[in-house]
Amino acid sequence: MDEEEQQNTKMQDNFPRNILFGKYEMGRQLGQGTFAKVYYGKNLVTGESVAIKVINKDQVKKEGPIDQIKREISVMRLVRHPNIVELKEVMATKGKVYCVMEYVKGGELFAKVLKGKLNEDVARKYFQQLVSAVDFCHSRGVSHRDLKPENLLLDENGDLKVSDFGLSALPEQLRNDGLLHTQCGTPAYVAPEILKRKGYDGAKADIWSCGIILFVLLAAYLPFQDENVMKMYRKVFKGQYEFPQWFSEESKSLISKLLVVDPVKRISIPEIMRNPWFQKGFTRPIAEFSIEENKDDEEEEVVETKSPSSSLSPPPFYNAFEFISSMSSGFDLSSMFESKRKSRSMFTSKCSAMAILTKLQSAAKKLNFGFSLEKEYKVKMSKKVEGRKGKLAVVVEVYEVAPELAVVEFSKSSGDTLEYAKFCDEDVRPALKDIVWSWQGDESNRHQL
Repeated sequence: MDEEEQQNTKMQDNFPRNILFGKYEMGRQLGQGTFAKVYYGKNLVTGESVAIKVINKDQVKKEGPIDQIKREISVMRLVRHPNIVELKEVMATKGKVYCVMEYVKGGELFAKVLKGKLNEDVARKYFQQLVSAVDFCHSRGVSHRDLKPENLLLDENGDLKVSDFGLSALPEQLRNDGLLHTQCGTPAYVAPEILKRKGYDGAKADIWSCGIILFVLLAAYLPFQDENVMKMYRKVFKGQYEFPQWFSEESKSLISKLLVVDPVKRISIPEIMRNPWFQKGFTRPIAEFSIEENKDDEEEEVVETKSPSSSLSPPPFYNAFEFISSMSSGFDLSSMFESKRKSRSMFTSKCSAMAILTKLQSAAKKLNFGFSLEKEYKVKMSKKVEGRKGKLAVVVEVYEVAPELAVVEFSKSSGDTLEYAKFCDEDVRPALKDIVWSWQGDESNRHQL
């Protein structure tokens, strides 16, 4: 057990345990922003350390950039790469959103730079990892737009992790001219085309920021600096800077191609990766793709089974972020998690999972549907007569959100969509009214959550 883990254990001994959704234990605060706080956490099942970003929904709705928070979460789910901080899970309650992220314990790269310039080989390693991460972002249509040493973290192995996608941009933010127009980022690292308040290519702007970062790693100071901000801007617009005498000719050659004022003439990432200085010791990391979309269940023959057994293990935990946030007016984040799913319906219940399954079995019998237990807390209901497109079959899953709250989700497995909609509206709702707390999308029930 290292010193940090011993400190966390001591804190746990001195304070009541704060357990989140039965999955994570939250510990000390690591940092704080305008609308969020970040805490150290631990996965109770695996023992893995995590960072938990807690966003106050009410505060954001009143004062904050909701779109920016939605975009940050959406982007982090999209870009899964060894050199990018991983978003592991998103959950929510009525008042808060919890983003469970990879815990990067080595601190900011900025802290290293404050101690002085880096050895060229070390700087090259970080630059290679940065470019690899940025390249992957660009391949997914994402521009970071706020690359700087403060947003580059180091893990326990000394590997770089890009963080803070709050100012990132997705393709849908492009205007008709195919460019971005939002002025954002940190002035000392921002490309001149952004400072000029004109349309810009987000990927090209990121490459400029990479050039500034490489210069800073090797020099321990910024290439464009002046006490007067406007004078600094004029230097940026002219590309006016000087290399320290200790820079190698190869590094100077690369930086001079990165810090080109005209974005059209600026070096591209493929060209960076072919550069001899960059190539030394470079191994391209294996990137992961975004979280896989839910696949349609294969149709199965429905077989009558025994009643649900009281010996079942507890129901699966439900990542309630999409459901609960969509039920909370003014903070609907559900769109970023939509995938090509079958038609479905969903409700919450304060009944136990066993009571819900028993009620479902009773309803199936009354509606002349077959009822089969596919696996624990997942059942299939199948109509015994043919419909317009064969027999209608519906899969129902029960999830636990909290000890006193369950989510029940219906999805069509086979049959006609219109027949399924009629089944949900005219058959299921009346049959289950005794156990339903709130149906998804019912405006009259939203105030309850």
